[in-house]
Amino acid sequence: MIRFVIRRLLYAVVVLWLVSTLVFVFLHVSPVPVERVIGGPRATTDTLEQIRRNLGLDEPVIVQYGQFLGRLLHANLGDSYINGEPVTTLIGDRLPTTLWLVFGAGVIWFVGGVVTGVLSATRARSLADRTVTVFVLIGLSTPPFVMALVLLYLFSTKLSEAGVYFFEAGPPLQMHFWRRMILPWIALAFLMVAAYTRLTRGAMLDVLGEDYVRTARAKGLSRRRVVYRHGLRAALTPVVTQFGIDLGALIGSTIVTEKVFGLQGVGQLVYQSIALGDTPVIIGVTLMVTFFVIVANLLVDIGYSFLDPRVRLS
Repeated sequence: MIRFVIRRLLYAVVVLWLVSTLVFVFLHVSPVPVERVIGGPRATTDTLEQIRRNLGLDEPVIVQYGQFLGRLLHANLGDSYINGEPVTTLIGDRLPTTLWLVFGAGVIWFVGGVVTGVLSATRARSLADRTVTVFVLIGLSTPPFVMALVLLYLFSTKLSEAGVYFFEAGPPLQMHFWRRMILPWIALAFLMVAAYTRLTRGAMLDVLGEDYVRTARAKGLSRRRVVYRHGLRAALTPVVTQFGIDLGALIGSTIVTEKVFGLQGVGQLVYQSIALGDTPVIIGVTLMVTFFVIVANLLVDIGYSFLDPRVRLS
C-alpha cells in the first residue's frame, strides 16, 4: 500500500512539472508582451525596458525557466500585473468560497446520482426507471447557467414576493450562509446528478448481471445484501473515478455560476483576469486547478484500493 501511494505521488510530481513547463511556454508565446500589459498602451520604450529588467525578462530563457521553477518550489506565483498583489493572496482570498461551492455541489450530485442510479437499475423498465430516465434527459439538456438563472428568477423574485426566501446577497460566511449557497449548489449539481445517475445505472446493470451476483442470489442472500453489499461496491469504481476528476476540475470552472449568483470565488477571479490580461493570476489558477485534480485523483486511487483490493496487487 505504501509503495502504491509513493508511486502515485511520483506521478503527481511529474504531472505538475509538465503543466508548469507548459504554463511557462504559454507565458512566453503570449501575443501581448508582458511589459505592455503592465505599462499600458501609452508606456514609452524606456518604461517598457525598465519593466522587462524588473521582471527579469531580459535574461536568457533557460535562466528565466530556472527562476520560475525556483519560485514555484517556494509557493511563489508572482504578483498581479493589475494591482501588484501576490497571486497566492488573491487566490487564497477567493478559494474558500469556491471550495464551499464545489464540495457542497459535489455532495449533492454524488449522493443524488448514486441513489437515483441504484433505484433505476434495481427497478429496470418500471415506472420509476422511466421517470429517472426523463429526469436524466432533462438534466443533461440543461446547462448550469440556465438552471442558475431559472432558480435565481424563481427564488429571488417570484417566491420572495410570497415571503419565501432562499437566496440573499452578501458575504458567504455569515449568518445566512446556507440560504445563500443552496441555490448555487443546486444549479451546479443539477446536470451532474443526471450524469452520475446514468453512470451509476449503467454500472449497476453490468454488475448485477455478473456470475458472482447470480451465485449470491442462488445462495439465498437477501436482495438488499446482494444489491448493496456485492453490487454497489463494485459498481462504485467508475463512479468514484469520475467524481475525483470532476471535483478537481470544477474548482477552476465555476465562472458562470459564481457570476450569476455574485459569488466572489476563483471563477470570478479568472474571468476578471482574462478580461484584463493578468497573466500571473491566470497561470496561478491553472496550476492550482492542476494541483487539485492531482490530489483528487490520488485520493481516488487510494479509495480504489479499498473498493477493489486487486488494485493494490497490481
